[in-house]
Amino acid sequence: MSATRKVIHIDMDAFYASVEQRDNPDLRGKPVAVGHGSKRGVVTAASYEARVYGVRSAMPCVTARRLCADLIFAPPRFDVYRAVSNQIRSIFADYTDLVEPLSLDEAYLDVTANRRGFPSASATATDVRARIFAETGLTASAGISYNKFLAKLASDHRKPNGQFVVTPAMGEAFIEALPIGKFHGVGPVTAAKMNRLGIDTGADLKRQSLAFLTRHFGKSGSWYYAIARAQDDREVSSHRERKSSGSETTFYEDLTDPAAIEAKVEAMADDVWHWCEKTQCFGRTVTVKIKYSDFRQATRSRTLSIPVASRDLLHSVSRMLVRSVFPPVIGVRLVGVTMSGFDHHRVAAPAQLGFDL
Repeated sequence: MSATRKVIHIDMDAFYASVEQRDNPDLRGKPVAVGHGSKRGVVTAASYEARVYGVRSAMPCVTARRLCADLIFAPPRFDVYRAVSNQIRSIFADYTDLVEPLSLDEAYLDVTANRRGFPSASATATDVRARIFAETGLTASAGISYNKFLAKLASDHRKPNGQFVVTPAMGEAFIEALPIGKFHGVGPVTAAKMNRLGIDTGADLKRQSLAFLTRHFGKSGSWYYAIARAQDDREVSSHRERKSSGSETTFYEDLTDPAAIEAKVEAMADDVWHWCEKTQCFGRTVTVKIKYSDFRQATRSRTLSIPVASRDLLHSVSRMLVRSVFPPVIGVRLVGVTMSGFDHHRVAAPAQLGFDL
């Protein structure tokens, strides 16, 4: 196999919860969930102590409390998490220009030509993790490999506070032994479909023809065919395009008053506008999401001929969209606003260099 890249996937360990434990010594060693803890709320993140009880992110708070009676809820502080994330990204920049953030707590680094001159990606990852701990007091896990897909899988292999290398010689065997549900990008629905087709492991996936996978999974079939063979040609891009910007909120009590619902929609539009103004990215499509008290969901979208380049226009379109569901027949528990349809200018990818994990 010809491998040309050294890719590291850095994943912070229980990031939001770890920040709360770092900043509040009373929370250390205890089961912590980041969230408001209300009957309508959901868990944003869980500490490893909470995960022992089965508490997970996106879980309703009432369920989390039922699983762990001693669970402590810490209100989220996203301004703090963003500040720490920026601090970590500044560390990444000392090693490579090719950093592709996936979220506040994880990123890909292409260290084929790292600035520190380390002989291997493993040594680079060790130093990055040590720097993160020294400067933030937080731990990170790392996966190291010759492509993004394998690096992402590898970062889960020694969590928390560890790292794992998948070399070119290991790649296909590593994939073959992996349960299909562990594949990054294969969600529960797709995994269940694969299981019904007799695909339980990477080895089972590899045995399928491209025609079979395309017939059952459409355009994704070629992707599954490639990753079953440990192949992923995606480059680490420091200019990764963002496809949308959105904000949503769940109410403590269901809303039925149109004026109150409209005000909440405008507040979500303000959150979106803050990001758009900061990044100078303006899309042409606005989408409003409404979730009712019975968990039914409705979305309304409008695409304009010009970018939404003012807060007033975003407010106007958002109001128009939410008014299309008025008057609400039952209470509304959540609203959200998203802007998408950005115009991006693509940047050419850098040339690849030699390889040594």
